[in-house]
Amino acid sequence: MILRYQSGEEIKQGDRILYGDKPGEVELVATDDPTDWYVQEYGGGVLLILPGSYGAVFIPADQIETDEDLQFVSRRES
Repeated sequence: MILRYQSGEEIKQGDRILYGDKPGEVELVATDDPTDWYVQEYGGGVLLILPGSYGAVFIPADQIETDEDLQFVSRRES
């Protein structure tokens, strides 16, 4: 399973994002790995870190496609 932003880019760990108007970063992308506890517990999704606002937000995989608050900004530089 590949998770994508509404704009079409693949969601990757370390991506800089906006969630609503709050800046943040993708902390974890949980997909098909059956040994991944996020996948077992929640069925996959993304964990966002939003410093100074919400803290951490988990978006289930089945809600990413319709979540208009999640916006891709840039990739983390290597």
